[in-house]
Amino acid sequence: MHSIWSQKNLSQSSLDKVSPLGDKFALLNMNRKLRMGMVGGGRGAFIGTVHRMAANLDGRIELVAGCFSSNPEKSRLSGEDFFLDPSRVYTSYEEMAQAEAALPADKRIDFVSIVARNDLHYKVAKCFLDVGIHIICEKPLAFSFAEGKLLQEAVRASGCVFALMHNYTGYPMVKEARQMVQEGKIGKILKVVVEYPQGYAITALKDQSDGSISNWRMDPSISGISNCIGDIGTHAENLAQYITGLEIDEIAAELSTFIPGRPLDDDGNMLVRYKGGAKGILYASQISHGDENNLNIRVYGTEGSLEWHQEHPNELILKHAERPRQIWRRGNSYNGSAASKFTRTPFGHPEAFIEAFANIYCAAAEAISDAVSGKSAPAEGYDFPSIDDGVTGMAFIEAAVRSSKNNSAWTKLEAWFSA
Repeated sequence: MHSIWSQKNLSQSSLDKVSPLGDKFALLNMNRKLRMGMVGGGRGAFIGTVHRMAANLDGRIELVAGCFSSNPEKSRLSGEDFFLDPSRVYTSYEEMAQAEAALPADKRIDFVSIVARNDLHYKVAKCFLDVGIHIICEKPLAFSFAEGKLLQEAVRASGCVFALMHNYTGYPMVKEARQMVQEGKIGKILKVVVEYPQGYAITALKDQSDGSISNWRMDPSISGISNCIGDIGTHAENLAQYITGLEIDEIAAELSTFIPGRPLDDDGNMLVRYKGGAKGILYASQISHGDENNLNIRVYGTEGSLEWHQEHPNELILKHAERPRQIWRRGNSYNGSAASKFTRTPFGHPEAFIEAFANIYCAAAEAISDAVSGKSAPAEGYDFPSIDDGVTGMAFIEAAVRSSKNNSAWTKLEAWFSA
């Protein structure tokens, strides 16, 4: 989907000619901030803190309510941390959905941000969709593909906005790469190589004394059928699809568990066949010793290639066989409209992780404000990951697990959608 905003590239002559992103995302037909609720993300939760910072970054969204933990006391204390009205800090998400829906239109939340664990995504989202409240949800979409399909049906029936937090698509230079592909600057895509190595889990090898599972993502009753592929592998899959526009036809996957005693994968390698003939390699790992958050992608076409690294997000490399490689940098006047729209500061002032999350919030805020004010969505849609992206991600997880269990046999994603 394309962004609905269009404007001239940022002028670089002086700082005062750069408009804050909030100005670009002026909430049409709205004279107030959007009111946000949150489920999960209480004291000590890393991702909840990231979401709150991102939502608040551009001054267009205000956190007013939440159920921040299944522990009522922790939820209450978290509400105090965020200076919320105690009457709008709830002991359960069910109570929150009903109470917020019963408030007058000028008081209730406009949307809820779901940052709970995988096994709760469907239940929480369905509860709020049933009372007509828009949603921004962490990935993966659900506990299973079956739940994801049910949630997709619920979103369509509700008419609510549903944004999925694949935050890496929020980086301006990822959007620049996508626009280059759409404009044919690298020709027809032949091959995609996307990698997401992390090394944090390797430390578990040093202490296996009690055999416990220290990471809930390794617990199949919470995480689902996959840890590594379900967590960071879906980011790699979604990033490749977002930039290239290609849809996966089938995969041949080998998932491994290198840390003894853990029931789910901590590493995965796969070959990918895309519809239309392009081929790919996807690798995701949590035992790649020494790597931090090294998501990267290379896209090879008939006329050139693109390369982007998450740990150096303000740069995009454009390569051709018979000329020097070019390094495109965020915030410059040569950036395309897609990157410029999601840029807050001029060149030389780096933007990164929090801003990428905030860009998803800004794009979703456009859609939510249009819905709240009764304005029709533009024909070209909005630039954020959708419920459909989430369902594709769930099909990807299940196909990868099935392929790995079947000696890496080629497994079509379409089989899950037609089942």
